[in-house]
Amino acid sequence: MNATNEDALRHGIVDTALEMERLGINQGTSGNVSARFGDGLLITPSGVPARELSAEGIVYLPLGVCDGDDVLRVQRPSSEWRIHRDLLRARPEMHAVVHTHSTAATALAIQGRDIPAVHYMVAAAGGASIRCAPYALFGTQALSDHALAALEGRRACLLAHHGVVALGADLSRAVWLAHEVEVLARQYLLALQLGAPPVLTGEQMHEVLDRFKTYGKRSKDD
Repeated sequence: MNATNEDALRHGIVDTALEMERLGINQGTSGNVSARFGDGLLITPSGVPARELSAEGIVYLPLGVCDGDDVLRVQRPSSEWRIHRDLLRARPEMHAVVHTHSTAATALAIQGRDIPAVHYMVAAAGGASIRCAPYALFGTQALSDHALAALEGRRACLLAHHGVVALGADLSRAVWLAHEVEVLARQYLLALQLGAPPVLTGEQMHEVLDRFKTYGKRSKDD
């Protein structure tokens, strides 16, 4: 990628962070955004509110970065850089990662609940449920390992007592999915007020997942 591509991606990350705040799925200094760039990634810095981000302040990290000592040699990235690094290493088909502390999804994560197939749009995350990863201290390798396991075969998960991680082929798809997880969480919480909600069967979700393989794609004859 050339300098023009990098500049556009840096601005795209800033715009994504601002969009997450506009959508109400992040606030203040919570959450973070990254995108694949060359042999590494570009990621939001630690402790900077979305409204104060600049393209120049977005941090580059090589995917091969191994530990905190390596990271401290560069401008301070998000404390969750391990999650972003590990997911982009493990999922070459994905090019963007967003992490939010959105209210409804985090409420479910506090309870350690998955989001079951209460609505067919759960399939947007890649499976018949949206899993909740076990708790681990923020910024640790243990948390990244838990997220990686919960995201096996999925594009989004909850993090117990923490928030949401969503992946996308690009920044717009990642933030769209993070917002969709929040909408699904709100729907699930409302349904729970009426009792245990019915869920779609495995067969029904299999049909949805199969349909999603071509959803929104135009045929060659279009």
